[in-house]
Amino acid sequence: MTPFLIALQFLTTFPIQLKQMPTQQQNGQSLLFYPVVGLIIGLILAVLALLLQALPNVLLSSLILVFWIWLSGGLHLDGLADSADAWVGGFGDKERTLAIMKDPACGPIGVLSLIILCVIKGSALYVLLQHQLYAALILFPILGRLAPLFLFLTTSYVRKQGLGSSMAAFIPKTAALIVAALCLLVVLYFQWLGILSFIAAVLTLLYLRHKFIQRIGGITGDTLGASIEITEAVSMLVFACALSYLTLL
Repeated sequence: MTPFLIALQFLTTFPIQLKQMPTQQQNGQSLLFYPVVGLIIGLILAVLALLLQALPNVLLSSLILVFWIWLSGGLHLDGLADSADAWVGGFGDKERTLAIMKDPACGPIGVLSLIILCVIKGSALYVLLQHQLYAALILFPILGRLAPLFLFLTTSYVRKQGLGSSMAAFIPKTAALIVAALCLLVVLYFQWLGILSFIAAVLTLLYLRHKFIQRIGGITGDTLGASIEITEAVSMLVFACALSYLTLL
């Protein structure tokens, strides 16, 4: 139960209080519950959309996006902004890139990345609400939170100290593969739209992993947060675009 609570505490703004400091093993095991937390977030968003469906779609999509950001505490958006600033300001240098990631200030590139991502998510939400596909909101938080599992399993963690390094060392690899396979059941529920979104998420993660290794030799907490946000946004965009084209056939 503790690994699940760790994941819930870390990925959401739910008022979770752990009774004691978690062990390194429990921190590693908490990664297995990231997609479960994604499922919870998605269910909450879907229920919210259903309850407020009487509102104009443009307003409802904005409210859902704001609530989504609040529900995750903006944690992953912070990682996206830090990563964007570091990638541009680092000028290809590993140490400079890592140093910028630690800087709490958000530069213009970081702000721009947040605006672009929120515009894409908000627009995709609008399309889904137009088609009353409220259940589809369950899919994207799950795909996004598969990103840390994939990256921890396949990529070195750059910083040798901190929470991420212990999680990387103690993640249960076999169980992680089983969790990823179970998530495919949710993907298949949405048939071709779900499959296309899943393929887009995988290709996005493969590209991000390549760029992370190329620049800094692995991953950090900020790049993990950025990966979650980018994977969510790309999978939503592909789903919405494919949906629009299918309606024309």
